[in-house]
Amino acid sequence: MNLVLLLATIGSTTYFGSWHYQGFVTDFDGAVQSQATMWHGLWYSATILAILGCHELGHYFACRYYRVEASLPYFLPAPFLTGTLGAFIRIRQPIPTKRMLFDIGVAGPIAGFVVAVPALFLGLSLSRVLPLPEEFVGLSLGEPLLFRLAAWLIWGEAPAGYSLNLHPMAFAAWFGLLATALNLFPIGQLDGGHISYATLGSRSTLVTIVATAVVILLTFRSPSWIAWAVLMVIMMVTMGPRHPRTLDHHIPLDRTRIWVAVAALAMFILCFTPSPLEFSGVIGE
Repeated sequence: MNLVLLLATIGSTTYFGSWHYQGFVTDFDGAVQSQATMWHGLWYSATILAILGCHELGHYFACRYYRVEASLPYFLPAPFLTGTLGAFIRIRQPIPTKRMLFDIGVAGPIAGFVVAVPALFLGLSLSRVLPLPEEFVGLSLGEPLLFRLAAWLIWGEAPAGYSLNLHPMAFAAWFGLLATALNLFPIGQLDGGHISYATLGSRSTLVTIVATAVVILLTFRSPSWIAWAVLMVIMMVTMGPRHPRTLDHHIPLDRTRIWVAVAALAMFILCFTPSPLEFSGVIGE
């Protein structure tokens, strides 16, 4: 099943990646500079699968290190823009200690982030700053802080009436940053929920409730949060706001891991954007 889903996701991301490449070479104005093939879709497909795959393998190898039984990654194909809904592993037994829970939870975001950052800089260097048509209509991507910083370092400030035409690799890196931020939300069984519980203990319940409320409020900022908010509410209803206790729930986490938790929070801030996707009207005005 793992292999079948992986092959399906390679197919779906490569197919949609070829369309992303076709959109890239039209340079906003619809004039095709070169014809895209399925091979061009690998710019996007290889990048996003590397980010998602390393994220899940980070969890998997942390589980192997602690002898916690876990499955290989399951990739999820999708018939729309991104070509995938992400990936996950199944952990088949309870994680007994906070230290193990923390290390397994944080290993995935760190591994994915390490791949996403160079992919972002390389993808942005392959992108182009171009003038927008006067009546351009398209999809606007929210820019996380790290994305803005990387774009500024490579291209500087875009002149008025110009915009960055994203290479498919840069779009894959953007999606990788978004996936990292979503996983780091301190809610329930998400990576951020594990990190929050291991770090804060019983106080993480309040953090989960507040974080869920924030996700619901974000739907008023951007409709692109609605699906995620529904999933978070379902998680809260079915599993409750309290994280399952470890055997050492009363023992504080060590100082080194506290600092790693702070780094994970910084990673979340760098990858987060309040408006991931927006359908824009006349952008050139």
